[in-house]
Amino acid sequence: MLLTGYRVEIFKSKCDAKATGVHCFAHLNNDISEVLPYLNSVLGGHVYTADPPSLMIKNYGKLITLHARKIAVNALRDAEEAEKIIAWLQREINETWQRRDEIEPTCESESRPLFLEVFKLLPKTNCRECGEKTCTVFAFRAVEGSVDQDDCPALDGVKRKTLKNYLSRFRFD
Repeated sequence: MLLTGYRVEIFKSKCDAKATGVHCFAHLNNDISEVLPYLNSVLGGHVYTADPPSLMIKNYGKLITLHARKIAVNALRDAEEAEKIIAWLQREINETWQRRDEIEPTCESESRPLFLEVFKLLPKTNCRECGEKTCTVFAFRAVEGSVDQDDCPALDGVKRKTLKNYLSRFRFD
């Protein structure tokens, strides 16, 4: 067993006093840096960094960052949800570590669409027909995989097809 335990720290956003959710840090009893390349293969990490070692994944609709001795999870409903996700990660870490001889580790990051490539195809009218406040917000949401070309009613046929072709090159979870 690689990860024997952790201590969860729950806190509210310091940037947004009106936020109803919480964030958490799980302070780990053990250094998990050696398992990160294996987890990257198993969990399909979005961003892997070798020095200092870290792995960013998206799961449970959350952005989760694993560091050598800490895990950070954003936008949680409550402490119960934090505990559920951290317990799941502990199981994944330990199972992956046990099976590491069967897994090809990877230090590659998943390729992601570029904000500017998406934004330059949008009409930039900030019409709000898509439900977003601005075309800039729409572009950020497209990069994260929350919306696609069909969610922008103001997008013309050629640019709609170009955006569809561009976004189809990426995997979104």
